[in-house]
Amino acid sequence: MQRENYINSLRSDLLATVAERLTPVAVRYGYSEVPLETNIKWRPIVLVLGNYSSGKSALINEFLGADIQATGQAPTDDSFTVITHDGSPPSNGPVRTTEQRDGKYLLNDPEYPFEMLKKHGQSFAAHFRLKKVSAPFLRTLAIIDTPGMLDSITERDRGYNYQEVIGDLAQIADLILVLFDPHKAGTIREAHISLRDTLPTRTFEDRVLFVLNRIDECATLIDLIRVYGTLCWNLSQITGRKDIPPIHLTYSPRAAAESPDSYRKNAAYLPYLENQRAFLKQAILQAPRHRLDHLATFVETHSERIAHFLEALVSYRKNLRRFWVRFTLAGIAVSIAAGAIAGAGLFYGGLLSGSSPALHAAAGSGFSAAALIVWLIGLSKLFRSRFHRRQLRQIDSLTVQENQSRKDAWQAVRDVVYSYLQKTGGRFSGQTAARDHAEIGNVYERGTREIREALSELAAEDERQQQSPNAAEQPRVRQVK
Repeated sequence: MQRENYINSLRSDLLATVAERLTPVAVRYGYSEVPLETNIKWRPIVLVLGNYSSGKSALINEFLGADIQATGQAPTDDSFTVITHDGSPPSNGPVRTTEQRDGKYLLNDPEYPFEMLKKHGQSFAAHFRLKKVSAPFLRTLAIIDTPGMLDSITERDRGYNYQEVIGDLAQIADLILVLFDPHKAGTIREAHISLRDTLPTRTFEDRVLFVLNRIDECATLIDLIRVYGTLCWNLSQITGRKDIPPIHLTYSPRAAAESPDSYRKNAAYLPYLENQRAFLKQAILQAPRHRLDHLATFVETHSERIAHFLEALVSYRKNLRRFWVRFTLAGIAVSIAAGAIAGAGLFYGGLLSGSSPALHAAAGSGFSAAALIVWLIGLSKLFRSRFHRRQLRQIDSLTVQENQSRKDAWQAVRDVVYSYLQKTGGRFSGQTAARDHAEIGNVYERGTREIREALSELAAEDERQQQSPNAAEQPRVRQVK
């Protein structure tokens, strides 16, 4: 109980850090359209992706212990389905769906972390739904089943941007399963885009597991080796990685036993292979244990990105101040020259002949003042506009990107910085941006370090408990500053 209270205290500290220190800045500058804590305040989430007929729904059904999701060889469901526990007490009754809700309910209920998906429109909302299920497997987590990836389908066909939705869900998921089947081993167009572009920019590699499902449909071991090799080759080409991540081999013994297909009956190699469904089930059940680490990573990632975002804004304002200094000095120089030229012209033109030197000086000064006013008022808007357009064209020069970490952070916020500068025209408070940058920098430099120290204490205590089960000492709760 003490350990659970400690974990809950850490989780509360993390949520408070996000809500009180990151969200106000993120929303003020348009870094996020919704409070950041809405993405992490719910239970751990497991996102299941894959080609159509790759066995996503069948795998989920086996984990839940009931046929909750429709299955079939052809595409059977084109909806994003959030499957969560219904809150009922443990019982010996059959697992069943006890409640279903539509997308509008999910998008508008503050209990759920899906408010940011409203931007995908009504068509997406019509393909988004909630199922509450009495499965004990879901007591500490939720699963999101997704529409099967297809080959020749566009945003216009679906009615919403599929990759954007996948990216938003991947960003809040604690674990992502990517399923393939022997018939389409990594060759589907939408899968290619997801693995090459969407997932790498919205989540971390260690949260993605690759699964070659339905291996019992390979007629022989040679067929399986060919399929496995094809998938490895495709993944290497898609991801650009030299080291291919582990690919877990799975199949459904129940489906194999019930299928009339002869190739399944003759798959004599299956007993010699480890069916890794049990491993995947255990990996899913471990998602809550990784939740604290993921929350800490969430704070680290967003504090670093927001700090980088604000650094670019502060740099813009510094460039603007230098521009105004140069512009004003140039105006003074031009006005002095204009006054001198005008005074000389009046004198040599005979208009002020016979006048006193004081009058000559006054006339020249008047021309200088007029020229300076024209320069500062009449031309400032034109030159300021040119400065702003040049800064937008050279936006990558606003920050220093001396290492890969800073390059990654900048790529994550570059478009947001561009949009903010374009929207505001560069008219925002530089002092406020500098103050916010210092505050967020403190969260990143100090707060995240304290978070990691607290997690290290927890891990060390877990290790001591394993070595000495009777040990009662619990780590001290650390308040994140």
